[in-house]
This record gives sequence, C-alpha cells and structure tokens, in this order.
Amino acid sequence: MEPIFFYRNPHMSSPSGQGPLRGLKIAVQPTLSVAGWPTEAGSQALIGYQALEDATVVERLQSNGAAPIGATRVSEFGFGLRGNQAGKAIQQQQADAELVIDMGGEARLAAARVGICGFKPSYGLIPRLGLVGLIPSMEACGILAADPKTIRAILPAIAGPDERDFSLPAKQLSDFSVAGIDPGKTTLGVIVDVLNELSSPERQYLEKELAGLKKMGFSIRELSFPEFSRHLLVHRIVGSVEASSCTGRYDSVRYGNRAPGVKNWNEMYLQSRGAAFGTLLKSYLFQGAFFQFERYQAYEAACRLRGRLLAEMDNLTAQADFLLLPTRASDLAQSPDTLADLYAQAAHTAFANVSGQPALHLPALPGDTGPGFQLSGPRLADARLLALGDYLLTKRQRGE
Repeated sequence: MEPIFFYRNPHMSSPSGQGPLRGLKIAVQPTLSVAGWPTEAGSQALIGYQALEDATVVERLQSNGAAPIGATRVSEFGFGLRGNQAGKAIQQQQADAELVIDMGGEARLAAARVGICGFKPSYGLIPRLGLVGLIPSMEACGILAADPKTIRAILPAIAGPDERDFSLPAKQLSDFSVAGIDPGKTTLGVIVDVLNELSSPERQYLEKELAGLKKMGFSIRELSFPEFSRHLLVHRIVGSVEASSCTGRYDSVRYGNRAPGVKNWNEMYLQSRGAAFGTLLKSYLFQGAFFQFERYQAYEAACRLRGRLLAEMDNLTAQADFLLLPTRASDLAQSPDTLADLYAQAAHTAFANVSGQPALHLPALPGDTGPGFQLSGPRLADARLLALGDYLLTKRQRGE
C-alpha cells in the first residue's frame, strides 16, 4: 500500500497559533508552497525543489491557527488522480482537511473516491500565489474535509484579495455571512441532458436523491443544456495550450533533473525536458503544442465556445438557485492511463473549471452504495453553496 504522505512536517510538536482554526490539522499537496518543504508537484521537472516562501493560502491558514502536518502524494502537477492520495489522510482521520489543486475536478473526484466532501471554489476567490499551476485560467485551490462545516470554517480564512496575485479582484466580492437555507424558497436545477447520459443504476440513485430533496421541500426544475458535454472539448483544447505554455519554464537549469553526458546546451534542454515529464502529462503537452502552433484556429474557436458555454450556464443559474449533478462518470478506482480515460472521469466535473463557478461534492451516507452527488451555483455564490451542502448533509445524516 502506497504511503499517503510524501513529506511530514518535522515541527508538528510545536503548538499551532491562535485563531479561529486553532487545532485544525491540514494536509497539503506538494503543488502548494510551504517554506522549507519539498515542493516537487509529483514531477521529475521539480525534483529536489524546496519552497522559499509559503503560498498565500498556507500563510493565511497558519495565521488563523491551523497547522500544516505534511504533503500528500500527488499525480504529476495534480493532473488527474493517477498516483494521487488526496483525501485519504482525512478518511483515515490523520487530517481534518486537505488543500488540493482542482483543474478538472480532482478535488471532487478524490472526495467521491474516499467518501468525503470536496469543494472547488469560484475562480478569483482564493489566491493562487504559491500554487504550482498547470492551467491558469481553470485551476483553483480546492478543499477536502469530512463535512461542509469544516470547509465553511476554512474558506473565509484563506479567501480574499492578494496584492501579489493579479488574477484576483482588488476587492472582496463574496459575502460569507449567509442566513440559513429555506427549502421552500430554494430551487435545484437538474440538467436533463446529463441525466440521459447516466447508466440505469446511476440514474436511479440520482432520482432517489431528488425524491428525498422534494420531501424536504426543495423545488426541482428540469433544465436543458444540449452543449454541456462540450465543456470537455474546451478543457482539452484551451487547457492543453495553457499547460504547454506554462511548462516551458521547466528547463532543468535552475532545478529538476539535468540529463547527463550531453554535448551542448541544446542537447541538455531537449534531453532534460524529454525526461522531465511522465507519459500522460507529456501527451497532454504535445496536444497543447499542436493546437498552439499547428491548429491555432481550433484554439480560437474553443475560446469562443467557452464564452458561449459561460453565457448558457449563466442562463441556467438564473432559472435555478443551484444545480445538482452526478460527480463521477467512470470507475475512480481505475487510474487513468490515457487522456481519454482521464477526461472520461471528468465528464461531469470539468464544467466548473471551464466556467469558474463553485462546485461541491457531497458523499453518500454510510451504508448507501451510491456515489454521492455534486452541487454547483453561480460564480462567487460559494458561501451559499456550502451552506446548502451543510444543510443537506446534516438532514440526511439525521434521516430527515
């Protein structure tokens, strides 16, 4: 059995600081910088690299009393779930929460795999400074925990403007003071086009959950989004181009493995970069380079399609307060060996990365064989979404 942690904090004997998060044990992925810790992001391209300073989110966690306990094992640059141990420290009660990168649904899929909650925040809510990123316009720092209540405590502590992160607005745009959830005044939207793609057992499970929500008093509205599946197309093209561009910095000159026995600088660059990335990520980078240099018109078309999908998603979230969707689309016990496998797993999660809206996975109850489900809402409605998740999980656990 592969160890959960890649690195353990040697100073855990020291008490955590004062603050609202005092006593919380937080695991992080080595895609987030913690000063003095190895921050290799699961890649040979960063082998031996140690962070010089804390990521903004890590700095804010510690200033609010939380204690980073170690870095968990991660897939290369956090891309997909291959070799990813996200969520297992929480499942085994070694950590209260974990910070993970979510660029196509990884936080929610990892949560679904181990039966906990996984949250992907709105783009522009949590600072990305100190995050070893791959897809800048789609990735976010996700939060895993056993329940939404813990996520609700952590989010206000780490969210907000950061003068060193220009992807964030200068002012705080999200209000975390949310009143209670009133089911009689809350509409949940279900995308019929997604339901029709599910297998019979998966659809029956989701319909059972919807029936339970109706009994609680929620209104359920069926919505149409025929182009929903095209979020994956946009993610594959735009995401791969961004990844190809971002990884250009890993030249093996300042850090990472350097190829031995080379005759000149050109050979060193070519051979070192050839050995720096794994097969799955390398195929993604090749795809991005192809669209960037050979089929740029396809990249431009994907960007236009992204704008159209965003407008359609805004239309849907105007018709319902929140959306309810399945989380997983394939067997998460299987590690993806190809890009097709990876995107098959992300069929119902990548939309939130393309659109920048928040999404939360809620697990099935103990004894229930279902996979749980996913909630999403308008961009920057994170606090309301987590309040809904907290309400639903509490009610379901009580059998109400």
